[in-house]
Amino acid sequence: MEEKQDVFKVFLSAILLFVAFIFTNQIFEGLPFIIRLLIYLPAYLVVGFDTIIESAENIRKGEIFDENFLMVIATAGAIAMGDFAEAVFVMLFFSVGEIFEEMAEEKSEKSLDDLLKIRPDTARVIADGTEFEREAKDVKIGEIILVKPGERIPLDGTVIEGNTEIDTSAVTGESAPRASLKGNRVFSGTVNMTSPIKIRVEATLECSTASKIIDLVKNANEKKAKTERFITKFAKIYTPVVIGMAFIIAFVIPLIFGGWKAHIYSALTFLVVSCPCALVISVPLSFFGAIGCASKKGILVKGSDCLDEISAVDTVVFDKTGTLTKGAFEVVAIHPKMASENDILKLAAAIEQYSTHPIAQSIVAHYKGENEYFVENLKNIPGMGIYAEIDRNPVLVGNEKLMRKYGVTHKQCSKSGTIVHIALDGKYLGHLVISDGLKESGKQAIKELKDAQIEPVMLTGDNGETAGEIAEAVGIENFEHSLLPEQKVEKIEALSAQNKKTAFVGDGINDAPALAASNVGIAMGGLGSDAAIETADIVIMDDDVSKIPLLIRIAKKARLIAKQNIVFSIAVKVGVLLLSTFGAPHIMWFAAFADAGVLLLAVLNAMRTMKISGGKNA
Repeated sequence: MEEKQDVFKVFLSAILLFVAFIFTNQIFEGLPFIIRLLIYLPAYLVVGFDTIIESAENIRKGEIFDENFLMVIATAGAIAMGDFAEAVFVMLFFSVGEIFEEMAEEKSEKSLDDLLKIRPDTARVIADGTEFEREAKDVKIGEIILVKPGERIPLDGTVIEGNTEIDTSAVTGESAPRASLKGNRVFSGTVNMTSPIKIRVEATLECSTASKIIDLVKNANEKKAKTERFITKFAKIYTPVVIGMAFIIAFVIPLIFGGWKAHIYSALTFLVVSCPCALVISVPLSFFGAIGCASKKGILVKGSDCLDEISAVDTVVFDKTGTLTKGAFEVVAIHPKMASENDILKLAAAIEQYSTHPIAQSIVAHYKGENEYFVENLKNIPGMGIYAEIDRNPVLVGNEKLMRKYGVTHKQCSKSGTIVHIALDGKYLGHLVISDGLKESGKQAIKELKDAQIEPVMLTGDNGETAGEIAEAVGIENFEHSLLPEQKVEKIEALSAQNKKTAFVGDGINDAPALAASNVGIAMGGLGSDAAIETADIVIMDDDVSKIPLLIRIAKKARLIAKQNIVFSIAVKVGVLLLSTFGAPHIMWFAAFADAGVLLLAVLNAMRTMKISGGKNA
């Protein structure tokens, strides 16, 4: 609602400005100062009143030299000189920038609503042989809850009845489901996949894992100070310098040389010339242009402050699953012993077609032929695999535990990835290697980051063997494995304590706390969860991690162009100041150039950010 009011104020002020300009320049020219002031004042106050109030509040708090005070003092100088239209125009552009910033902030706050989806509101409690639903927050430690296949586990606890497999990706980020047998501990926010289980509750809702993830995001957002906008940082230096120099011109120089009236007039002239119109327009335009350029390349940047921050990062931290890897299982190798590769795959696919398990589906997808087998007596054995019969011959498709259970002598495998063994009628046929495939762009992205003197780091909830293999494949030396969401946040905070500027790249709900805790959060937009995308500052729409080095180059270029505009604008204005201070004749034409000419040149320079190429030298 407030955002709509701000937009309405901008449009109303623009209309009032247009009317005032026509009235004073076309209908009644040469009106007295006070009459012109009264005509332009409504347009100025409609859009500038909030800025004036905020500046006054900040002065009361001791925070004087911010961008609000810069706008007030500059436009006040313009009004004192009779340049009413310019005063309103500058305040209009400033207000438009404020509106865009507020929109970006509101969108990022939506992430908490999406995170709440991983924490069920109710639990199915079993007491005295009766099953009933209760608010999860009212379930006590020691009570028994039932979780059916496809449901999220509402509270942390231990399995006391039933064997199943659990999708833990929301908590650990690990792509492979985990077997959960009687006696195993399970966590809230994870999904029961195959069989009903009974769980003895061991933590209240507030202390359960899903709640901890939500709290981590809240706390990380609170700890992460609101990024200062580029113009805010600049205003803290520029404003006191301008005011100080105007004071010297108006009051110090006359004490030495006399001519109070002329020097006060020169000071007001200087305030007008120093009006940061070129900066207020061209600096945000530099970043908005770069944001537009990034969007054309499939990179969504949620605000100019995000672009400013990513230009300064020296450490990029990657999650593994769905970021450096594809986030989907595939058959990467077939190792036959007593049958051909095709026969092994064909047999495994015939059995696995009846399972919804992600690994089973990857095997079925890899086999391109027709199913010629009639499968019967199929039994799913949780944590092990599948037993079935074809032509009354027993077929086993599963892990080593399944082979040992049925006494099948099999080949030991040390290769990382998920190993699926196949046996027919007690004879070992061979095995498949299933893995979350590495993204082709990962290795190139890491190389480009290293070339730019940016350190790549990997933090993952996956096991050490798989993490080590992926890290070696892409060229990352510094990595940590088997991490829970809170541990990822701790690692990010440890890097920050070393004065590292970090960007975290992730895609899962479990990555949301780390995305919020880092200086810049980057989410994968294709496979990424809603919570990760909303929490992140930047979204890679097609999940191509090679666009991260490109994004950093675009951000650095935008920052460089913004600095060029600042240096150029200030240099010209200082030149005008010196000439006007020392009484150079016919200075008005140069003053006009300093105001309008610098604005035009700065805007043209800023527009170069709209066409930044993808090359390394962009």
